Amino acid sequence: MAPYESDDTTLADEAEDLRAGRRKAARYVVPVAVVGVAAATIGLVPALADSGDPDLPKISAQQLIEKIAASDVQQLSGTVKISTDLGLPDFGGLGDAFTGGGSRSGGDGSSADPSTKLTELATGTHTLRVASDGPDKQKVSVLEDAAEYSLIHNGKDVWGYDSKSNEVFHATADESAQRDEEAPATPKDFADEALKAVDDTTSVTVDGTAQVAGRDAYRLVIKPKDDGSTIGQITVAVDAKTGMPLKFTLTPSSGGAAVVDAGFTQVSFAAPAASTFDFTPPKGAKVTEEDSNSTAAPREHSKPSGAEGFGAGLDGLNVIGDGWDSIAAFDTGGQGIPSGSEAGGAFGGFLDSLGDKVSGKFGEGTVFKTRLINALITEDGKVYVGAVTKDALVKAADAAK
Repeated sequence: MAPYESDDTTLADEAEDLRAGRRKAARYVVPVAVVGVAAATIGLVPALADSGDPDLPKISAQQLIEKIAASDVQQLSGTVKISTDLGLPDFGGLGDAFTGGGSRSGGDGSSADPSTKLTELATGTHTLRVASDGPDKQKVSVLEDAAEYSLIHNGKDVWGYDSKSNEVFHATADESAQRDEEAPATPKDFADEALKAVDDTTSVTVDGTAQVAGRDAYRLVIKPKDDGSTIGQITVAVDAKTGMPLKFTLTPSSGGAAVVDAGFTQVSFAAPAASTFDFTPPKGAKVTEEDSNSTAAPREHSKPSGAEGFGAGLDGLNVIGDGWDSIAAFDTGGQGIPSGSEAGGAFGGFLDSLGDKVSGKFGEGTVFKTRLINALITEDGKVYVGAVTKDALVKAADAAK
């Protein structure tokens, strides 16, 4: 079906309206901390097959963005497919070297801590069950082979439960509230984040219709106008009746399969059963309480996790540029990344397989690449990272000298 219209216009005002109205939407996942650059690219599954193009009334891009902003879905339940393809190499046995060979639940942490568990969604394919009943009741369950991980928000309580290890994580909603914007987990969450970047560097159009999870939807297409971004385009399937995004797909400028794809396979807007959000720690489960510093700490007063130390190293974070071509820059205070020959062994070969050597006015460095996020680490420990090309990173490093 041909596009309804090609609204290649600035929609900054509408995007601002969307941001103002975001709090109206139901929160489908409880607050969690997801540390690292990959958190921004957690996706939801290989493109779901469309079953026909429904015949819907014409709508402009501006009207469709307003429809998303006005969406006020408070109750839903459904199944979401999740997949992310960043094009990372196989880490093989190096994974244990990076993690110290420990298991997910080893040391002082808990396998039920969301900051530990939900980072697994950054790679591979996953199936989630989600449910929401207003701002104080949400649940998301990650289905695994013969196991399940559930994250439940019910009033003031936030629970994480890993059935495989029989471990429980508990926090109160006020302790975790500041994490609310860090964990996109549905097409709605991803669409809101994407629309933040809508400005005069963005093309926004309506490109026909689709059917997702049995619902009629419009396709909203968002594209960067500048050629420095690794993002090719973002497509959002917007429910024609409620205005809620049902599917989110991000394809890279390099082409090929989607890097991030988010979609409901089943969805209902009826109120979930109240028992959906009930949780009591099973008998014999190890329970970990979140302390006042938002660092998971078991009841036996153990040490903080390593994530806290990582975050402390980003105090000097600086954002260069804005919109699609923005680059985060910070100084590690170290000596950069060694070359493969300097590192030696399997680790040295791993570094060489990931990075491209570059040089410029800034000196020398290595660019580590994925299909979406690229990072330049200079020999003197400066880091430049963003959804931009290698050339854009080098240019930013040169400009900073």
